[in-house]
Amino acid sequence: MALKFTEEIQRRKTFGIVSHPDAGKTTLTEKLLLFGGAIQIAGAVKSNKIKKHATSDFMEIEKQRGISVATSVMAFEYRGYKVNILDTPGHKDFAEDTYRTLTAVDSAIVVIDVAKGVEEQTEKLVEVCRMRRTPMIVFINKLDREGKDGFELLDEIELKLKLKVCPLSWPVGMGQDFQGVYNKYSEELKLFRPHSKQDEDTYLLRDLSSSDLDDAVGERAADELRTDVEMLTEVYPDFDREKYLQGEQSPVFFGSAVNNFGVKELLDCFVDIAPSPLPRITEERAISPLEDKFSGFVFKIHANMDPKHRDRLAFIRICSGTFERNTNYYHVRKDKKMKFSNPTAFMASKKEVIDTAYPGDIVGLYDSGNFKIGDGLTEGEELHFKGIPSFSPELFRYVNNTDPMKSKQLNKGVDQLMDEGVAQLFTKEDNGRKIIGTVGQLQFDVIKYRLLAEYGASCDFEPLAMHKACWLEGETAQIEEFIRLRKRNVARDKEGRPVYMAESAWMLKTVQDNHPDIKFHFTSEF
Repeated sequence: MALKFTEEIQRRKTFGIVSHPDAGKTTLTEKLLLFGGAIQIAGAVKSNKIKKHATSDFMEIEKQRGISVATSVMAFEYRGYKVNILDTPGHKDFAEDTYRTLTAVDSAIVVIDVAKGVEEQTEKLVEVCRMRRTPMIVFINKLDREGKDGFELLDEIELKLKLKVCPLSWPVGMGQDFQGVYNKYSEELKLFRPHSKQDEDTYLLRDLSSSDLDDAVGERAADELRTDVEMLTEVYPDFDREKYLQGEQSPVFFGSAVNNFGVKELLDCFVDIAPSPLPRITEERAISPLEDKFSGFVFKIHANMDPKHRDRLAFIRICSGTFERNTNYYHVRKDKKMKFSNPTAFMASKKEVIDTAYPGDIVGLYDSGNFKIGDGLTEGEELHFKGIPSFSPELFRYVNNTDPMKSKQLNKGVDQLMDEGVAQLFTKEDNGRKIIGTVGQLQFDVIKYRLLAEYGASCDFEPLAMHKACWLEGETAQIEEFIRLRKRNVARDKEGRPVYMAESAWMLKTVQDNHPDIKFHFTSEF
């Protein structure tokens, strides 16, 4: 049994895909699923002509707008490995969902558009990965279009993302001249035929000086490839798996996800080098995946995955031991035992009930409101998982009910969507009015849309000039006195913690100076 348990852990690879919007992240996810045999046909993410939508974008609003707004979880088997993909929203308005998802992965693939290069959102997300020392592989996408020179892109990645790159594949031309990709990792050249199955197009060219290369791609392109590969060997270090696992080196691949090109090379190398499930840090201690006793934490909650059934799912990352169906587990925050009769595994919105799950797996638990993001489940040990904070929002709006007959539905909808971490809810101390805080404008549109579509509740948002929400830390008496003096600017978050709502940066500075004994925090985890 112990041997099987260890083998099951070793064969799991759990990773997130992160990028700026439109770099082709969802398309890449689709193609990985295609190669893993998990789906039969890829859906065009943007095309309205094709009624088949990308597997990982299953919410109605995502299909309409062609963007991912919720993290999707998908699993498939490939070459004896169990691969778990978490496709994250690229849009900056949903950055918080992405930050939390990165707590549940062991490695990441960063997707970069060959024409646009490194974009602002990519920088932020890579910074989060670096904070957690998450190993990263870079995939430079859309080689079938004209874009920046390969060497220029490598420089940009090193400069802006501060990653030490190690190119493991190299393109032969790009845009209209794109002829294929030379895979340095396996030393073979693949020639590009749009939408082909690829397998028949492999040239096993161990020797680039061979005249076969000139015949295959033409003299000019062959000479260019030889020069480039020679330069890569001289300028960039050899691949070192240990450095990659420490987050000190990032392999780079080139390809075109929409044309299935370079994706299989990425996947083959990924399953060879990416880490198996890693230890997780809690306030009490580090947890090794090889421990016998089960533990896991909730990193995402999704209400109404199936609007017909009004279901709410808590996504749990398994950290150690074996998760068994119909077994009593200890809910740490609520201090009670719970068991789950139908835990599910995912293929985007397709779900199947599972009996057991191992460290690295992501399991969906049906939830009637017991879970919050960050909650721990164990076999009895008190463990508090770290690194799943709420951030201070940047935009604030009052919520106004536009249909008094539906107050109950509105309150329930707002509560459940806030539990998902879509946005944050604050209740004013002086008048009880509800304020929603988000990172970006788009979240308000999504909340309004989902309240109507999923709960039948309609509301509008009243603008509120607010600079920051700050969590307060200090002696109980000092906090109570602060609330008494500044009741008009104090609200409570969903957990009932006091939050100071600063109207401007100047006001915040003044209040901080007037209350030196109180600490003001911009994240809820301090």
